[in-house]
Amino acid sequence: MDANATASTSSPPHTSWGTIAVVYVAGVVTAMSLGKFSPVEPAVADELGLSLTQSGWVISMVVGVGAAVGLPAGYLVHRFGARRSLVAGLTLTALAGATGAAAAGYPWLLTARAVEGVGYLLVTIACPALILRLARERDRATALSVWATFVPLGLGAGTLTGGLIGSTLGWRTWIAALAALTLTMALLTRTLLPRGAARPPAAVRLPRANALLWPAVLASALCLAALVTLPVIVLLPTFLVDRHGYSPATAGATTSVISLLSALGGLAAGALLRRRTPIAILSSAGLLTIPAAWLMFAPAPTPSATLTSAATISIVNGYLGALVLATLPLVLQHLDHADVGNAVVAQAGSLGVLLGPPLFGLITEGPGPRTLIPVTAIVITAAVAALLLVAGRERRHRRGVVPADQARAQEG
Repeated sequence: MDANATASTSSPPHTSWGTIAVVYVAGVVTAMSLGKFSPVEPAVADELGLSLTQSGWVISMVVGVGAAVGLPAGYLVHRFGARRSLVAGLTLTALAGATGAAAAGYPWLLTARAVEGVGYLLVTIACPALILRLARERDRATALSVWATFVPLGLGAGTLTGGLIGSTLGWRTWIAALAALTLTMALLTRTLLPRGAARPPAAVRLPRANALLWPAVLASALCLAALVTLPVIVLLPTFLVDRHGYSPATAGATTSVISLLSALGGLAAGALLRRRTPIAILSSAGLLTIPAAWLMFAPAPTPSATLTSAATISIVNGYLGALVLATLPLVLQHLDHADVGNAVVAQAGSLGVLLGPPLFGLITEGPGPRTLIPVTAIVITAAVAALLLVAGRERRHRRGVVPADQARAQEG
């Protein structure tokens, strides 16, 4: 935080890891909805008569909502409180999912997914804000880094479970079952989360535009990183089938395992932050994406080179995402602006996720995969540069900041 910031969000005497676990599970369950149509897409397309483009919009609509209205949603969470917004987001996701399970055509299904996107956005903004209020100051970076693994874990669980249920009981049963699970999670969250962590004090004003400058710089790093790391996972099945002769089933299973590796990157970032490793040093690890991209997109890569490169990029994806989330509290003028700050990050990350795959697809079909090597190098270098700017800014303000725990001790 800035030297002139006030930390009205007090650091609790002990980190409530059990309650944080409830918040984390809520995020994982919501992330299962993010990719729930991927394993059953052929069945949905066949029954509803969807084209490939329409299926793509059904899958990506949730992320599109975040890319469009992330910041306004952050102000909404700030107004109504993180706890209430989390419960509302889970409930909205569940109801939209149930509606989608009964869809009779493309417009119905796409509308349900758009509403589901609003619910997903509320969850992803509210959860980190809650974690900040539930963790004591020294544990916040670790807790946020663990939180950053909710997407790969949720996507992996959703892909695996959706494939099993969808192939045996049908896609509508799978979508309805996930809606029921999400609604159950909403009820549990409403019961188990403490009301005291619900919302910031009334005296805390909404952040002005200048207060969001540094969160926006940090968010740009996430947007750029997602732009060139996530598409590698999205395109990996195609690379494995077309270049290396994998069967679609084997390519899908391999991709699921590699996508889960991004969670290891998030945990690694948390462990290094807990050891107080400088952000500038941590940021430089993002450059590992460049040699990995060179191996993957060079002419005639071997299967082992492709898999090694994809695994490296997946880990870096999770690592940089966790680093951004854990660094966010350091660039807020007021810690109770975390919900709006999270919204800036969520919107930028969603924008990168939304634009990355089509960008890579256009380059692959046009100039060719080799062009992705310099594109990846330029974009990931810009992402690391943004993180280095934040690191330099944090160092300049460090001496003027009094940690919340120390401030309370002085007051006492």
